[in-house]
Amino acid sequence: MKKSDLSWNPTYFDTYINKVADVELAEALAESLAQLNHLDVNKLRSLGNQVYAPGKWTVRDIFQHLSDCERVFAYRALRFARNDKTELPGFDENLYAEHTGANTRPLEQVLEELKSIRKSTIALFDTFDDAALQRTGVMFNSELPVLALGFTVVGHQAHHFGILEERYLPLLNP
Repeated sequence: MKKSDLSWNPTYFDTYINKVADVELAEALAESLAQLNHLDVNKLRSLGNQVYAPGKWTVRDIFQHLSDCERVFAYRALRFARNDKTELPGFDENLYAEHTGANTRPLEQVLEELKSIRKSTIALFDTFDDAALQRTGVMFNSELPVLALGFTVVGHQAHHFGILEERYLPLLNP
């Protein structure tokens, strides 16, 4: 199914969903994995632990954040696709970031984890038929279709890639 097959753009998640082209979800997920595979790791590694402002995350923190969020999004998608109507809680992304240890690991390892998770997410979404993709669930008082969660994964990556491009990479050429 395509992004335009969403019957509505869920509030908050529309920020991410709107960053994705109107393509089939499988295509969007595959392209997002290809983008991960084509990152300039040397350039990103050269940023080390630099941040563009106090209190912001490092490059490794950002990639670990993408991994953590994708795991949560995939879990939600699984629950909703299986028609589980239990309301799911939110999570504190900043609390997660404080406790990842991402900056003690090589960037390549953090990226490989994200790529593995993306492959798993692709495999999960490949099991969902159109009916499953249209099922909805509730999380922290917001109803969300499974399809929206898939596009959120892709758009969330696009959002953070934009931040890397606009705010982090310029630190290499002041």
